[in-house]
Amino acid sequence: MRDDQPVASGARILKLDEQLGMKASLLYRIASVLLILFAIGHTLGFRRVDPRWRLDSIIAALRSTHFEVQGLNRTYWDFYVGFGLFVTVLLLFVAVLAWQLGGLSKQQLSAMPIVTWSFAVCFVVVTFLSWKYFFVVPLIFSGVVTLCLILAAVAARA
Repeated sequence: MRDDQPVASGARILKLDEQLGMKASLLYRIASVLLILFAIGHTLGFRRVDPRWRLDSIIAALRSTHFEVQGLNRTYWDFYVGFGLFVTVLLLFVAVLAWQLGGLSKQQLSAMPIVTWSFAVCFVVVTFLSWKYFFVVPLIFSGVVTLCLILAAVAARA
């Protein structure tokens, strides 16, 4: 058969279509593993304070400043730790979501563009926030996850 024959071309298109479906699956699985590593790193690191930063008095103030909120006694450190753990839970949830999306067929993924694209857009925003407010490590993790999610969403629609 010649390469320009319709059957051969159709077979190549079908093969390319299957490869893109696998690619979306692999990209979601990569994103999932990266998100788990991100969650672990975040959980282990967000409460650590490097002595070179000279923040001892500020951290002490966060831990010792108590106030009443809806009948409960809290500190600013409580809020910091609580929101940090909240982020960990959400990172683990989206890792599970990415893993589950990686297990879906291309047809199933293409039927849910709102989920695939909103997931990608969410991490575009996370990447921006990491650039604006954090430092290199979360920026790299969120940037690579964002790239995986965008490419997976594109592959799911191809």
